[in-house]
Amino acid sequence: MKPTLLHRLSIWTGVVVLLVWSLGPIYWTVMSSVTPTDDFSVRPIHFFPQHFTFDHYSRLLGIDVARIGGVEVWRQFRAALVNSVITSAGATLLCVAISSLGAYAFARIRFPGRNALFGLVVATLAIPAYAVLIPLYQIMIKMHLVDTYVGVALIYVSAYLPLSLWLLRSVFDALPLALEEAAQLDGAGRLYIFFKIVLPLAGPGLTAAAILTFLGAWGQYLVPLIFSPQATKPLTVLIPEFVTKNFIDYGLITASGSIAIVVPAVVVIFLNRYLVSGLLAGSVK
Repeated sequence: MKPTLLHRLSIWTGVVVLLVWSLGPIYWTVMSSVTPTDDFSVRPIHFFPQHFTFDHYSRLLGIDVARIGGVEVWRQFRAALVNSVITSAGATLLCVAISSLGAYAFARIRFPGRNALFGLVVATLAIPAYAVLIPLYQIMIKMHLVDTYVGVALIYVSAYLPLSLWLLRSVFDALPLALEEAAQLDGAGRLYIFFKIVLPLAGPGLTAAAILTFLGAWGQYLVPLIFSPQATKPLTVLIPEFVTKNFIDYGLITASGSIAIVVPAVVVIFLNRYLVSGLLAGSVK
């Protein structure tokens, strides 16, 4: 049946609304980052800058010296960028490593209470972070892990492990069991089968789990605000600090926000096909 004009019009209207909703804030941030400070107060608002400047990026990247709180902005931004990369990448590697082992056990090993335990782990996704912040902070204080890469990464892992576990179990369930049985007949052990046969076949699923974990960790604000106040402060905590008591530096906020967007955007653009195939890997067995 050929789509009617009204049907096509409704589809394109939905696409346009979705694009504006998704890309509108990004466009506004990027355009504001190249707008001179004096033009921020111009009325009426222009959706395309009348004048362009890269002064905000010059201050942010250390080409022009700028200070906030007596510390050069470039040094703060560089440290926060490194912190974001370390904590997000570390949490991603640890989460995928643990969840892949756990998901394979739930998918292939039969033991009493397997489904109940799996359901209990996945159910923790419904627990909001606000409900466990105080207990977590007390634990981290006793373990001397506050404001450390390890402490923040462990919290990220605990937050995204259930989602990764659920995703990878569906991926492993969809893999043909005959390959593993054939390897067992040849004398291969469980670990050999897992690392040499299962993991290569589950590559798209592992990539999807890694992408979701990395993007979630990269965009975290509440957790690092509490657990990374100084030495391991990421970009999401640093950027709001460009708002001082007497002045809001919109230029630095939008410039740093534009750069912070680049990393997750690159990850999604170049690994998008792995993300889609990984999410759909367990849909058809």
